[in-house]
Amino acid sequence: MEFVQYDDAEQFAAVAEPVIAKNEDVFSLFYGILQAIKAGKYVNPFMAVVSDGGEKLALLQMTPPHPLNLVIVNESKKDETIDFIIRELRAASVPVPSIISVKQWAVAFAENWELQTGEKQKLLMDQGLYRLDEVEENLEMSPGSWRFASGEDAPLIEKWFALFEEDTNLDRTPMELIKERVAAFLEAGEVFLWEDEGKVVSMMKKSRPTENSVTVSLVFTPKEERKKGYARTMVAQGSQELLKDYEFCVLYTDMMNPTSNKIYKEIGYKHIADSIHIGFEK
Repeated sequence: MEFVQYDDAEQFAAVAEPVIAKNEDVFSLFYGILQAIKAGKYVNPFMAVVSDGGEKLALLQMTPPHPLNLVIVNESKKDETIDFIIRELRAASVPVPSIISVKQWAVAFAENWELQTGEKQKLLMDQGLYRLDEVEENLEMSPGSWRFASGEDAPLIEKWFALFEEDTNLDRTPMELIKERVAAFLEAGEVFLWEDEGKVVSMMKKSRPTENSVTVSLVFTPKEERKKGYARTMVAQGSQELLKDYEFCVLYTDMMNPTSNKIYKEIGYKHIADSIHIGFEK
């Protein structure tokens, strides 16, 4: 086997994109981040390809401090490929804080990583990946209407960003960095808000656009406005708007939250894969 690391994003994309494009919905996270790397939005990204005799076996991508994203191309060689990858990563002293991938690949990687390094694995998020091609026509909508967020909404979105991380047990982002990110979101016109009688009650965000698809993320409704259907309506209307420009939408859900999985199915999202994020502790 051969492990080739790339410094040039365009060269890596020339190898990776033909593989990813065959299952763009399942590999939307990898594909979307690759577009951001190509656009210069990440510093010192890690990109590598594992091959054997010209056959592509795996793709790897990481934008520190974010998780390693792994795509196994040849399922029949999964175990030996993962074993080889981990030995190569350790030989090159590449730090791996966590792994995110299709569930069976991430679990296999984590088990092998634990054996080779002695680091303990920790489940960070068990996720379902959903795809939407069209919104259900007869879906009941909550009162109100959607609009794009503007600069005046920044303080509210910053607050909700922090609360979203708290709700989903994500690592807390420092407020100064939250402010920077929200400012970038607003400048790019990526945040959708649902407003009812002049009050903003829910939000969602457009993320990782590619030529064919876009991800719906950062879906949040404050506790006092929940159980009124606002989140479902926001995602339905926002996704409908996104489908004007993209072939399909994708989103990740917390599989431990049956409510969110239920409302996305009602909108028309179809479960296409299971994904898992596993961290490592020394």
